[in-house]
Amino acid sequence: MSEATFLEKLLDGAEVEWVALGEVVKIKHGKNWKKLNSGNIPVYGSGGIMGHVDTYSCNKPTVLIPRKGSITNIFYVESPLWNVDTIFYTEIDNNTLTPKYFYHFMKTVDLLSLDTGSGRPSLTQTILNKIQIPIPCPDNPEESLAIQAEIVRILDTFTELTAELTAELTARKKQYNYYRDQLLTFKEGDACLSGRQVEWKTLGEIGDVRMCKRILKSQTIEEGGVPFYKIGTFGKKPNAYITKELYNEYKEKYNYPSLGEVLISASGTIGRTVIFDGEHAYFQDSNIVWIENDERIVLNKYLFYFYQIIKWHIADGGVIKRLYNENIRKSEVLVPFPNNPKKSLAEQASIVAILDKFDTLTHSISEGLPREIELRQKQYEYYRDLLLNFPKPEPQTEGVA
Repeated sequence: MSEATFLEKLLDGAEVEWVALGEVVKIKHGKNWKKLNSGNIPVYGSGGIMGHVDTYSCNKPTVLIPRKGSITNIFYVESPLWNVDTIFYTEIDNNTLTPKYFYHFMKTVDLLSLDTGSGRPSLTQTILNKIQIPIPCPDNPEESLAIQAEIVRILDTFTELTAELTAELTARKKQYNYYRDQLLTFKEGDACLSGRQVEWKTLGEIGDVRMCKRILKSQTIEEGGVPFYKIGTFGKKPNAYITKELYNEYKEKYNYPSLGEVLISASGTIGRTVIFDGEHAYFQDSNIVWIENDERIVLNKYLFYFYQIIKWHIADGGVIKRLYNENIRKSEVLVPFPNNPKKSLAEQASIVAILDKFDTLTHSISEGLPREIELRQKQYEYYRDLLLNFPKPEPQTEGVA
């Protein structure tokens, strides 16, 4: 079914009138909540719920629109609430506009383009009141509200599915953390131990700490060449590069990670890890390191999962906390069946296989729940834009009779 046919069937010949938001909605300021008594009524700011009090500023279904800060963070709330000064609540003319329809429509508005702030993003009542919102069948309120309700029903189906998937993802992450901790702690008396012998080994016993050769700022370029990852871009998109000639020279002469070895952040977000994928890249010395691991003792992927629960010996007392090489060498991992390498590696591989399945389900952007949530969100946005893409009147040309 084409977009036009879909809308035409929904409207069934009804007219659509675009009206200024200020004609059907009253935008109301919030107030300070610090002197209020605690209770069970949520307090909303532009970032979400900030606390709970014993009174409300609004007790009807409403759409909350941030005034400052995260101005695209729109909320729909049906229960009583208190809102602070950084977010507006709205009093809606329920004879003309369905609150949830209003909410879905506001999600289509490019609020960033209406920003009036010189630094922190800001919206004003005046600007918001001028937003044009489509009202189907304006001369027949009952029919208008029925059309709006049908649009809401369709869109809510997608948002409810996304919410269910998000809740499922949260549950699966908890399950992943539980099994990871059970599989890697080997506590005496645990059912998961199943008679396994284990031994603590320091990372220094398994391999040695390595890092790339230092790259000077003068040796970097802004684009092209080989990505150079600094601590601020580790695991993200690079903002600096080095020439391929320098990369080839340093890779040949100095330490360089092997495919599958686990890179570790030694400053900033300490202990964050990335499995090296073998693609051309270079890494900031001392801030990004790895264990040149002897996989005859411990598998790289086993280390990757153990790093998630390891107790790093972090140096403190300086301006910036960091992991020094000697402290990394002292950090310990549990190795199953240490006196039987073949059995140990088989046990490690079994643990990795189990955790890989959970990891794919809870973290993969190409598979698993994160991918499914992304697809459902895109589906919602497609149908939202389709259902709310009402025809607009042709602009009047001045001077034409």
